[in-house]
Amino acid sequence: MHRIYEYHHLVTEDEIDGLGHVNNVVYLKWLQDAAVAHSRANGWPGSRYRELKIGWVARSHFIEYLQPAFVNEEIVVQTWISTLQKVKSLRKYRIIRPADSQILVRAETNWAFVNYESLAPRRIPTEVSACFSIVPEAEEPGN
Repeated sequence: MHRIYEYHHLVTEDEIDGLGHVNNVVYLKWLQDAAVAHSRANGWPGSRYRELKIGWVARSHFIEYLQPAFVNEEIVVQTWISTLQKVKSLRKYRIIRPADSQILVRAETNWAFVNYESLAPRRIPTEVSACFSIVPEAEEPGN
């Protein structure tokens, strides 16, 4: 089980905006990619959720941009589960640039667990919650 998952990515040309750095919406995509990869690594790929007609939908995002990223730079998205309640979860992220150890972004997403057919909230099944560890604030990266 991956408590704190690390998603590695090399910045590409098509992620750069008119100011010569990574566009702000690209960071959101990286957060999504890291969350999906973390779930897959813990035994819950998208196909498994779809087969059971249950899964996660984003309720809100908070992104704090601290430093820009540029083409051909390696970035690492660290992600972990901060809370896991009856029907919702708070996932946190930190995007770092390993070359200089700079924190580029701090972010979090509030996720709701739903029935995919009705989109109604539903209790997170034990088979899902058992695959994810809660990372207490004191153990979060950078603390």
